[in-house]
Amino acid sequence: RKLAPRPSTARSTRCNEANRPAEERFFRPFFCLQAATATVRKLIDGYYRLLSWLLVATVAILIVPVSLQIFSRYTALIPSYIWTEEMARFFFIWMIMIGSMVGIRDSAHFDVDLWPELKPRANALLRLIAHVFVLVMALVFLWYGIKFVQFGWSQSSELAELPMPFIFAAWPLAGFTWVLFLGEKFRADLSTLLNRSKGSA
Repeated sequence: RKLAPRPSTARSTRCNEANRPAEERFFRPFFCLQAATATVRKLIDGYYRLLSWLLVATVAILIVPVSLQIFSRYTALIPSYIWTEEMARFFFIWMIMIGSMVGIRDSAHFDVDLWPELKPRANALLRLIAHVFVLVMALVFLWYGIKFVQFGWSQSSELAELPMPFIFAAWPLAGFTWVLFLGEKFRADLSTLLNRSKGSA
């Protein structure tokens, strides 16, 4: 038995209509891309949740070597491990980098408001300009971070003898994640500039 064809959604109708105004036909690929990125958005949400849990774990683990350093100074019951300083430094690096990644998604980084409250499209334009500068820094971290990893590929840490690429990888990973999360912000601000609401069908 033949199945009845599924009714097309409003989003697919928008992507396939040819009798739309010229302006909407020009930007039609952008809005069709919205329909195709639902799975990607879920993956990004999952990646964000993973980073949030890793940030919590990094802070929790960082407490251990720091506490050992402090207690070993005042009591003979805990030996003075020489590797605790190095481990604390490495976890501190990862804590900062993961925190910066989460901060990009949450828009939690410190900024200074120089302009009064403007209309939504004007604010979106200013955010786009600011995000371009952040994107430049993200690409710098990504490009030179890869070279940083290549530089330390065969190196080990002095005390704990950990492979240094696991430490240096924090820089290119941060750059890649910033680019990934900035893509969401660019899409949202472009939708505002084009007078489209974020959740429009």
